[in-house]
Amino acid sequence: MKKNRISLASLLVALVLALSMLTGFAIAEETATEPAVEETVAEETAAEETAAEETTAEEPAAEEPAAEEPAAEAPEAAEGAEVEETTNGDVATDAPLANDPGELDIDAEAVEAEVAVEEEEDVEYEDAFEFWNEDAPALNALIDYVEDVTDEESPNFIPEMDRIAVFDMDGTLMGELYPTYLEYYLLARRILTDESYQPDAEMLEFGRMLRDHALDKSFPDHMDMLHATHAARAYAGMTLGEFSDFVTRELVREVDGFEGMTYADSFYLPMVEVIEYLQDYGFKCYVCSGSDRFICRVFIEGMVEIPYENIIGMDVQLEATNQGDADGLDYVFSVNDDIIRTDHLLIKNLKTNKVLQIAQEIGRQPVLSFGNSSGDVSMHNYTINNNVYKSAAFMLIADDEVRDYGNAEKAAELREKWEGSGYNVISMANDWKTIYGEEVVKTGEFHWLEDLAEDRVPVEETTAE
Repeated sequence: MKKNRISLASLLVALVLALSMLTGFAIAEETATEPAVEETVAEETAAEETAAEETTAEEPAAEEPAAEEPAAEAPEAAEGAEVEETTNGDVATDAPLANDPGELDIDAEAVEAEVAVEEEEDVEYEDAFEFWNEDAPALNALIDYVEDVTDEESPNFIPEMDRIAVFDMDGTLMGELYPTYLEYYLLARRILTDESYQPDAEMLEFGRMLRDHALDKSFPDHMDMLHATHAARAYAGMTLGEFSDFVTRELVREVDGFEGMTYADSFYLPMVEVIEYLQDYGFKCYVCSGSDRFICRVFIEGMVEIPYENIIGMDVQLEATNQGDADGLDYVFSVNDDIIRTDHLLIKNLKTNKVLQIAQEIGRQPVLSFGNSSGDVSMHNYTINNNVYKSAAFMLIADDEVRDYGNAEKAAELREKWEGSGYNVISMANDWKTIYGEEVVKTGEFHWLEDLAEDRVPVEETTAE
């Protein structure tokens, strides 16, 4: 529950006291003026009966000093008290004195009620982490951090505009071991099964390599850049709408190696809770992924409320449909144009490139960073070093071999490495009650090779005349 809230009980007590004081003043003043009114009526009657000096009949009421004395004393006697008028016109009060135990009992009851409400709200708020184990060290570290930096009385308070949290996607917000990265899976589908695309010989060879080596992870060196350049070529010429449709069609397929989950559903549910929790406390959450920016946009939509402009990823150059070789400064976008992807890779958003993209697109240094691999180390270091605010970094380790395809031995080595770097470590096996949901079951069976089997013939390359 957020701190620095004005106590409801204190506010109610203050209102009751204020109303009581106002009521006491009003009734006391009304009561104090009654003797003057009665006396004036009596004198006016006497004057009428004697018919003596009609012009002086009102003077006693105006000059009578005794009528004002009760009004001066009434507020002091009635302050903080409940005042009522008796049937005979006298003023009576059953209000306790300022130190009356009865009044203290009322306040104590109100305070106890407020404490009960706060405790109840705390419990409800903790339910936001239903997919986490309560004793998870990383979760408790995150909660302590957030409560500290959002407390206006804390020396570590961070203004809302500077509460920036960045998240890697693959392996941090979603699974990546079924059997390989989502973007690799999508590219393999594009090259080997998409009838609307005709790969050339080089592209077809790369697609088959993706298929044949994904299960044992025996990719060649620099696979990240090999993938990026081939992906740029494979999707070139597609409008953003066409690319979004292609990704959406593939995401609805069942995840290889699991039952009960599509690729669109393959979010880590505990991490969804982290995003929602941070957003409740005024943090702006960004995705900073090595995957294609537009894949991330399609995948994120509907699962967490992160707007498109808060998603950073690998980028290719875009152009207008009919722009051709013309520079964007020389070409006027028209009603007949759409936006299409080109084969020109702008950036593979990994390692230090993540830092540069954050600086360029966000313009503020993050105070929280979440990742799972060496590709996120630079982003973490940028977050926790030379920061004017208290900051923290979190690394997930894929150590769950029962519910997912983790590697406990490798994860143990990474834990030691990440903790030595000053990062908080999130254990999927020990910290999470569930990963994808209780209905999702790991099968250990893959249909990867079968689903991507093909006998495609590369399109013949033509040479320019």
